[in-house]
Amino acid sequence: MSADIAIARLGQADIGQVREWLRMFGQAFAEPDVYGANQPDSRYLDDLLGRSDFIALAAADDGMVVGGIAAYVLPKFEQARSEIYLYDLAVAEIHRRRGIATALIERLKAEARAAGAYVLFVQADPPDAPAVALYEKLGRREDVLHFDIDP
Repeated sequence: MSADIAIARLGQADIGQVREWLRMFGQAFAEPDVYGANQPDSRYLDDLLGRSDFIALAAADDGMVVGGIAAYVLPKFEQARSEIYLYDLAVAEIHRRRGIATALIERLKAEARAAGAYVLFVQADPPDAPAVALYEKLGRREDVLHFDIDP
C-alpha cells in the first residue's frame, strides 16, 4: 500500500467525511442512489458514529476518501465475547490493486482486538471473484446459505 494512504476510524467529528465515504461506496458498488439519494441526517450519523458497536474506517489519499469499511460489533450470548461483522468494504475503482482493502482489514483486526472480539467475519457473493480471493487470502472459508427475511 502506498505510504500516502491514511486509515482512520471515523467518529462524530467526521460527518462531512462520512458523507464523502458514502458517496465512495455508491460509486464503488455502482449504486449511487443506495448510498447517496437518501443519506441519514447529521443527527442520525452523529448517534451512529458515537456508538461503540459501529466501526467506520476510511482510507484517504491526500485527504480524499478512496476506501472504507463499515462493521458491527456483535455481543454473543453463549460466552462473554464478541464478533465483528464486516458488513461492507469498498475501494474506489482507480485505487484498487494497491493493498488498500488488505490494509483496511488489518486495521479492522486491530479494532476487533481492542473490542475483545474473538473473530471477524464477512460474507461475499460468489460472482464477486476479487472479494472472494481477498477473503480467502486472509481467512478460512465457510460455505453457508444466506436468507433475507422481511420483517
